[in-house]
Amino acid sequence: MRIVDSARLLSLLEGIAYPEPRVVASGNHATPWHLLELVDKALPQYRLFQLNSQPGIPVRDGVRHESPFVGPGMRGLPSLDYLPARLSLVPQILATTHHPDIVLLHTSAPRNGKVSLGVEVNILPAAIERTLAAGGVVVAQLNANMPYTFGDAELPLDTIDFAVEHDVPLPSPVGMRDPSAADIAARIGRLVAPMIEDGATLQTGIGAIPDAVLAALTEHTGLRVWSEMISDGVVELSARRALDESTPVTASFLFGAPELYTWADRNPALRMARTETVNDPARIAAQHAMTSINTALQVDLYAQANASYARDRIYSGFGGQTDFVVGALHSPGGQAIIALPSWHAKSDTSTIVPQLCTPATSFQHTAIVTDQGRADLFGHSQRGQAEHLIDKAARPEAREHLRKAAAQLGILA
Repeated sequence: MRIVDSARLLSLLEGIAYPEPRVVASGNHATPWHLLELVDKALPQYRLFQLNSQPGIPVRDGVRHESPFVGPGMRGLPSLDYLPARLSLVPQILATTHHPDIVLLHTSAPRNGKVSLGVEVNILPAAIERTLAAGGVVVAQLNANMPYTFGDAELPLDTIDFAVEHDVPLPSPVGMRDPSAADIAARIGRLVAPMIEDGATLQTGIGAIPDAVLAALTEHTGLRVWSEMISDGVVELSARRALDESTPVTASFLFGAPELYTWADRNPALRMARTETVNDPARIAAQHAMTSINTALQVDLYAQANASYARDRIYSGFGGQTDFVVGALHSPGGQAIIALPSWHAKSDTSTIVPQLCTPATSFQHTAIVTDQGRADLFGHSQRGQAEHLIDKAARPEAREHLRKAAAQLGILA
């Protein structure tokens, strides 16, 4: 690894001869903003491949955007090429159809001959390996504020061609300000908590509902975590000694309050792993009582969940939801739960709908849980599933409409 200043790196990037190089950058909330700025100055044309891009990424003529999981930075852009794929299969995309030419990393400062990818591992090891094999360029933004995490996050210095030292604070989520939304999330959390057994393995996403579920596990013990991402709720579980101390928390990226980053830094109880490991349905299925807790935008009477599309346009993507739903259902004692509010406050509509008008993200879940109650699905007939969704998960004012629609669809008599 050669450490250079920003001016020298800009000059090196300007010398890249590819007509339209593909740039893979750390995504989610580990974006190497300084490196992106330099790349955008240096390259007239390029493709930016990133997971869950945040607002502020380069958007101009000459920049094409690619993502299997669309974030707010790319959402709705005419230049977006959405790549439908389970997250577990994205490394195969990088190895076959979408070869990276440049990889931009956001890492810790060097330590004992290594740097750490810190809060974002995900698809980056696969991108690095492919780029190095093809003679591409790997660049790192070294940030003293990036936590040093172990596992697949650690990289030998010789895997990086150039690095720039640029310290910035890591972002943290803005707290929920809507008391009614917080109350709904807490209600859902209290309904999900009794479904989780002591010693279960958990997967949750980010947001109010996953955090509310973890907050409701006040009496649980021996819990394990095998999750694509983790947030502040895991720190609370650790503080309450609810976690199995003999098994490290396994995750691929994390995002939360500063306390989460402090907890993660050089913590042997946290193992960061690449996407091919964390999201492999077979490995997920091997976890004891794997309990997958995800959310959705809508669920229909066929028990299909849409977590990807809004207003007939791509909103995010499959992500890891399909990987974890399948893996959890094949785990001994496992279950796949979709937890969501029963009502969309902004559109003033039910989240339980007669039939999805968009592609489904996942289906065949164990149960759907809303603030209204728990609709058990697995092992029930199509009729039984629809009845449970209407009577247990939907808001009372939506139920009559849903019953009429179910009759028209031939689901209910």
